[in-house]
Amino acid sequence: MRRFYSADYPPIILDIEASGFGVNSYPIEVGFADHDGSRFCSLIQPLPQWTHWSDSAEAAHGISRSALAQRGQPALQVARELNLRLQNRTVYSDGWVVDHPWLMTLYFAVGMQPSFQLSPIEMIMTEHQVALWDDIHEDVIAESSEQRHRASTDAWIIQQTWIRSHFQALQSSTRMRLAT
Repeated sequence: MRRFYSADYPPIILDIEASGFGVNSYPIEVGFADHDGSRFCSLIQPLPQWTHWSDSAEAAHGISRSALAQRGQPALQVARELNLRLQNRTVYSDGWVVDHPWLMTLYFAVGMQPSFQLSPIEMIMTEHQVALWDDIHEDVIAESSEQRHRASTDAWIIQQTWIRSHFQALQSSTRMRLAT
């Protein structure tokens, strides 16, 4: 599995939108931005045992229960598609502490294991990148024509933030080395 990334070969970023927060929440949309710039996104039809719903979460992501019923894909199909597209790869999340449990909720519910590894994005960031992150993230959002708060859009924004923070951190360290 590749662990060295650059602006030319950025990490794959995965994001999940959910029915709410907490132990009873479940994934309702999963999306990722691949290293080649392509994106995948799918709404997930809630399983019968998935009943928790947060109106504040719906207000944030804009996905209604009726949209999930009409356009969502069966959970098994989504899990299979993710396994097919991400097999043997490491993908990253900026919200691993919530995205990982939601991903496991999806796979546990359909009796499968992911064929890929989900890791925190911090695993591939320098301290300098972390320090730059919030400002660059705000800039990417402000400059983007992407206005919806959805999984693949969020994954793309996170990926672009990683690319810019990586580049700026490299520039800064190069200037520091040349100055000494």
